[in-house]
Amino acid sequence: MLWPKLAKRLVSRPLTDASPSPPDAVVQALMARLEATARARLGRSLAIREVDAGSCNGCELEVNAMAGVLYDLERFGLRIVASPKHADVLLVTGPVTRNMREALERTRTCTPEPCWVVAAGDCAADGGVFKGSYGVEAGVAAVLPVDLVIPGCPPSPAQLLEGLLALLEAQGAPRRMPAGAS
Repeated sequence: MLWPKLAKRLVSRPLTDASPSPPDAVVQALMARLEATARARLGRSLAIREVDAGSCNGCELEVNAMAGVLYDLERFGLRIVASPKHADVLLVTGPVTRNMREALERTRTCTPEPCWVVAAGDCAADGGVFKGSYGVEAGVAAVLPVDLVIPGCPPSPAQLLEGLLALLEAQGAPRRMPAGAS
């Protein structure tokens, strides 16, 4: 009968594993490095615009996990923004499909300088398992110049954070214009 099975499922615990917690020492060290680097480079927090260029949504799940309560992206001085006009980084996931090529190019055009393009995941790097498909252009580098590739299928939230930190540390200190120059 259906009712006893339903009642049993309602009162029993779910059959999922507990979520892994990142080591506190690693998180604290990463947070300190990210905050110092982002503030020195930009003078404020790093704004990220995530662009799905045709992925299977595996990388988006990891980006959402990075922004969730376990990793808490905001405490690192990083934030995800809704508009490319407010972004410093375009975090592109998935292979660039023929339908998304123009949208990705327009998004990059709307993003102010300094703007970095990060290809997150194997599909964004070179097309991944979709490489050679009739509906796929290729990886992000075929459409836009890429500043950083974060490999993985999908990359974990810790790998994404490490990649963003490496991107910030690789950039030199910002050039300041001399007083009176315009």
